[in-house]
Amino acid sequence: MRASQLFFPTLREVPRDAELISHQLLIRGGFVRNVAAGIYSYLPLGWKVHEKISQIVREEANAFGGQEVHMPVLVPKELLDETGRSKVPVLFALKDKNQREFFLGFTHEEVVTDIVRNTISSWKQLPLYLYQIQTKERDEPRPRGGLIRGREFTMYDGYSFDSNEEALETIYRENYRAYGRIFKRCGLEYLAVEADPGAIGGSENHEFMVLTESGEDTVLRCGNCDYAANAERAEIIASAEVVAIGGKAESSVVSTPGAHTVDEVAAFLKVSAEVIIKTIICVADGKPIAGLIRGDRELNLPKFVRVIGAKEVELADAETVKKVTSAPVGFAGPVGLNIPIYVDNELRGSAYVVGANEADAHRIDVQPIADFAVTAWGDIRTAVAGDACIRCGSGVLQDARGIEVGHIFKLGTKYSKDMSALFQDEQGAKHPIIMGCYGLGVSRTMASAIEAHHDENGIRWPITIAPFEVGIIVANAKDESQREYADTLYRSLKALGVDVLLDDRDERIGVKFKDFDLIGVPIQVVIGKGLAGGTLELALRRVKGEKESIAVEGAAETLAKRVCDEKALLDS
Repeated sequence: MRASQLFFPTLREVPRDAELISHQLLIRGGFVRNVAAGIYSYLPLGWKVHEKISQIVREEANAFGGQEVHMPVLVPKELLDETGRSKVPVLFALKDKNQREFFLGFTHEEVVTDIVRNTISSWKQLPLYLYQIQTKERDEPRPRGGLIRGREFTMYDGYSFDSNEEALETIYRENYRAYGRIFKRCGLEYLAVEADPGAIGGSENHEFMVLTESGEDTVLRCGNCDYAANAERAEIIASAEVVAIGGKAESSVVSTPGAHTVDEVAAFLKVSAEVIIKTIICVADGKPIAGLIRGDRELNLPKFVRVIGAKEVELADAETVKKVTSAPVGFAGPVGLNIPIYVDNELRGSAYVVGANEADAHRIDVQPIADFAVTAWGDIRTAVAGDACIRCGSGVLQDARGIEVGHIFKLGTKYSKDMSALFQDEQGAKHPIIMGCYGLGVSRTMASAIEAHHDENGIRWPITIAPFEVGIIVANAKDESQREYADTLYRSLKALGVDVLLDDRDERIGVKFKDFDLIGVPIQVVIGKGLAGGTLELALRRVKGEKESIAVEGAAETLAKRVCDEKALLDS
C-alpha cells in the first residue's frame, strides 16, 4: 500500500474520553472511530489488524477439525426461552413489525444447538466442532476502554458436540492448547486461570488472561505451584471447625451513632475490621437470606450461589433490608434474624462485632452458633493476595491484573437437555449430546496487544498482527532517485509476499517517522542520503533507538528474511 492512497487519519492530541492507552492509540493512529458509547467503526488499518488476528484464530481452529459457519445476529426469543436465558440483563431486545420478539446475539449456544438437534441423531455423526467469527452485541451498562469492553465486538465462538465425557475432555484440551498457540502467535504473554462460568454455565472452565497493569480483572496465582484463578473463582482453604470460646462475655448492644460502614464502626469502637462481621442481606430465588463475611472482605456472589444452591442471588435493596432487619442499611446483624444465615468459613471461633438490627447500634462479643444459628458454612468471600493456596496448601496467592481475552467451558448437557438435542447410541438408547463452548475476543485481543506493546511514541505491534510488516520511508520526496528506488523496493517486497507500506507522501521526514511509530510498523527502512553510497537505514519498532545499515543490493531479500526472523522470535 502507498501511504499517499491510504486512509489513516492520525491525531496528535490524546482524545479526552479515552482512559486506556489502547483506546487512545487506536483513535490517534486512525484504526477506529467512535460511533456511540461502546460502538466503533474499524478504519482500514484497524480492519487489517482485526483480520490478521481472525486468520490466526481460523488457522488454529481448522487445524484440529473445526468447521466454520456463520449464524445470524438476530436470535428469536423463543430459543433463549428454552434455556431460561431470555432474562439475561445484557441482551439487546427488539420486535419486528409483526411484534415477534428477537434478541441481538451475545453468544450462540441456543442457535447452534438448534441446528444440531435438527440434523444430528446418531453417535456415528459425532464428534462435531463448529465455529464462527462474528459480531456480538451486549448491552454493557458501563462500556469502557474502547475495544476492551464494548457493546458491539467481534468474537470467535466455537461449539463442540460429543457422545461421551472422554471425547469432551479431548476437544477441551485441544482448544486449551490452540488458545495458547493463538496468543503466542499474536505476541501475547498469557495466563490460563480457573474462572466462574457466569451466564454461560457448565462445569470446568478456564479464562485466558493477558497480564497488564491496566487489566480490569484480578488474577491470583500461587508462588509455589501452577495454581491460578480469577479472584472471583479462587477457592480458599476452609478454617477449622468452630470452637466455642470458654467463658466468653455475653453479647451486648452498644451505641454507634452515625457509624454504619466498617471503617466508621472500627474507628468508633477502636477495633480492627477483622473482628467485625458484615451481614449482607440478599434475595435468593425471591427469598431473603443473609451472607456473613469478615469486615475487610467482599461477598462473592458466584460462590454464594453455588454454596446455597440457588438459581439466582442478588443484593437486597434498602426497603428489603429494613423489612428483614427492622433497621436501615449498615446496621444488619445475625442475632435474632429470622432468615437463613450462611457464614464464611473464615468466621469460625472468635468474638465479633455485628450490627444490632437497630439504627445507630452494634452488638459486641458475638460468636457464631453460640449467639445465632448458622444455616451453613461455606467459602463465600472473594480471595485476596496472601490467602493460602488451595492446590498445594503451602504456597501463598499473589495478585496481578489481567484482561480476559478468551474463555473455554465444558457445558456438559446443560443446553442439550433443555433443548432436547439427543443422539442415539450403539444400543439404540437416546442421550443428551455432550457439549463444550469456546470464546475468544478478536477485538479485545487487538486492544490487549496494544496494552502489552506500546511506548510513549505509539504502538509496537507484534509483526504477525501489525497492519504492515515493513514500512518504507522516502526521506526526500523531491529526490527522483530516492523515489525510483523506493518504488523498486516496494514492488520487490510485494513480490516476495511481504506486507509493505510505502510512505511516498510529500511530508517532512519527521512527520513520517512519527506516523510510522504511532501506527506501529515493526520494520522501518529509510531511503535517504545513504542511497548514493549503497546503504539504507533500518530500525525495528520493538527495539528503541537502535538503527543499522543494510546494503541496497539484495535489500528486498534482506528485509523479507528479517520479517521471517521477527515472526520466528514469537515462536521461540
